[in-house]
Amino acid sequence: MSPTPYAVRVAEDPADREACFAVRKEVFVVEQGVPQEIEYDEYDAVATHVLAVREDGLPLGTGRLLYGEVAAAKTDGDLTVGSLGRLAVAKEARGLGVGVALVRAIEDAARARGLAAVDLHAQTHAMGFYERLGYEAYGPEFADAGIPHRAMRRALHQP
Repeated sequence: MSPTPYAVRVAEDPADREACFAVRKEVFVVEQGVPQEIEYDEYDAVATHVLAVREDGLPLGTGRLLYGEVAAAKTDGDLTVGSLGRLAVAKEARGLGVGVALVRAIEDAARARGLAAVDLHAQTHAMGFYERLGYEAYGPEFADAGIPHRAMRRALHQP
């Protein structure tokens, strides 16, 4: 089986944003049982969203970056740290490198904004994925939407 060609881009138009939300609904709301009313929040309007799409336009995955004052609330007031969140890959695209490509695109967006690091709240079952990408866990385990999480951070190096 040959790899599925896909591209990752910043979701700049309404159709791309809707595709991001559709992937999140499938992964978080349908698969994981996260209540829809807490999946979408006020940060969606100001976040930088990234979208992975197949050549035929089918959305495969998404994630978002919060930065500046918006991220400061999630990163203990540190304006040099961005917050990676809502990383979701459609079931049929898992194992194709889509998640890695999305994380790297979010990190590139963070670097472009002059950020020194990226924080995230990883579901504990996904910590190994993030560790392989250079993220380190800190702080205690906590529940978010009833799912165990740990905070993680990766320092960014300018190219």
